[in-house]
Amino acid sequence: MADEQVSLTSLILIIVLGGLIIRYLFFSPSTPAARPVRDAQSASRAREAAVEHIQQMFPQVDRRTVLWDLHRNGGNIAATTDRILSGRIETPPVTFQPPPPPTSSSPSGTQTQPSKAPPKPAEPDLITRYKLQDKINAETETERATKAKAWSSNRDERQAALQRRRDEMILAARKKMEAKIAAEKAAGKT
Repeated sequence: MADEQVSLTSLILIIVLGGLIIRYLFFSPSTPAARPVRDAQSASRAREAAVEHIQQMFPQVDRRTVLWDLHRNGGNIAATTDRILSGRIETPPVTFQPPPPPTSSSPSGTQTQPSKAPPKPAEPDLITRYKLQDKINAETETERATKAKAWSSNRDERQAALQRRRDEMILAARKKMEAKIAAEKAAGKT
């Protein structure tokens, strides 16, 4: 055993490995402390992207419910989508408080309200959008007679017929809604 010698390469290898182990154990860099913040921010961005993706598909489901289901299944969008489609999505408990939606941080801290985007203008109602104000009270028998015309082979006539049908459907829906509101008012007064 006394005749065994340690080769120069194995000695260098042992010193290098020992130095790396000592450096790892005692002189850890301070950058890993900032890394969890980045991971938390990326996780928050991924979670918000998943919530936005699901709410684009299902706008009737509120954000809190989507966050609860994503939290329960580990962020699996497909599982949440399946639960919504099958009607098995559960309402979150009262104790579940989701994180607030991220806000865009402005470089200067003095601007809080002006940094928000201006609200979208409200969509005009269908009567305004399709310019049906003059047709509200002017539905005549001639329009009903033209409605009975058969399907035309001319593209322009078909388009005009479809637009006329759309206008009639909008006006009919308006009349039904007005009748319903009038009935509710009459029931409320008695």
